[in-house]
Amino acid sequence: MKGKRHTTEEKIRILRDAGGGKNIVELCREKNISEQTFHRT
Repeated sequence: MKGKRHTTEEKIRILRDAGGGKNIVELCREKNISEQTFHRT
């Protein structure tokens, strides 16, 4: 089963949130993605 594909804009938004000082674990839960997916982007 394939997962959801995130658009480039979504990826940029998530990375900016993380760069803004947000905790990565909390951010991943909020965006409903795994930490592994976050680190692959």
